Amino acid sequence: MGLVQGLTEFLPISSSAHLFIVSKLFGLADPGAAFTAISQLGTEAAVVVFFWKDIVRIIKSWWLSIVGKLPRNDPDARMGWLVIIGSIPIVVIGIFFQDQIEGALRNLWIVATTLIVFGVILAVADALGKHQRKLEELTVKHGIFYGLAQCLALIPGVSRSGGTITAGLLMGYTREAAARYSFLLAIPAVLGSGFYQLFKVFVKGEGVQGPYGFGEIVLATVVAFIVGYIIIGWFLKFISHNSYRLFVWYRIALGLAVYLLLGFGVIPAMN
Repeated sequence: MGLVQGLTEFLPISSSAHLFIVSKLFGLADPGAAFTAISQLGTEAAVVVFFWKDIVRIIKSWWLSIVGKLPRNDPDARMGWLVIIGSIPIVVIGIFFQDQIEGALRNLWIVATTLIVFGVILAVADALGKHQRKLEELTVKHGIFYGLAQCLALIPGVSRSGGTITAGLLMGYTREAAARYSFLLAIPAVLGSGFYQLFKVFVKGEGVQGPYGFGEIVLATVVAFIVGYIIIGWFLKFISHNSYRLFVWYRIALGLAVYLLLGFGVIPAMN
């Protein structure tokens, strides 16, 4: 499961959908929102390590702009504010719709449908997008649109990177620029979600819900970190020379395969 998380988190194919589907194929219970959120700390740690120099520079510039030692229109300082602004929508939506996220939406019929529908939307965005805007041209309005798109990732099967990248392409950003901001924007949301689940386990004493113990989740998180780090470099290099068509066809094929498995009763839609 850690391998699946690492392979799929940064590709626009939905890691939560893959964790859900693989668990059903192996006859396991739904790994649950807690497993997904905590194991994502591993892949997000990979983002932090991969973009460490960029992140440190952005945070430093953002802070210097606050204390008045750097202009607030400095590109790195602006990026810090844009990541904060873009993170607000998913925090609000995540709080108010937590029960639906952890319950009713975890249904393979929904997952299969969102895989196909948002795969088609990604294809349209990739085909019609102008691919001209650089990350330095990101505006507050576009940051909010990115943030709203990231909220769609709360639905299993949509994909955090897929939703934000699609939004970026529709707004005219290059493939690589859309992916880079998607990765940076995910850091606060994923870290917040993961640490919140850890808080529920250790502080509120709710324990780990699902088929895996905490030790197994830690192992999956470490594996996800290693694999995720490799995937980030490959993905950024791949999209700098190729379209997203490969991922679109994969999403559609996987969604149809899940429909067939559900229709023939091979796997259950829910626990």
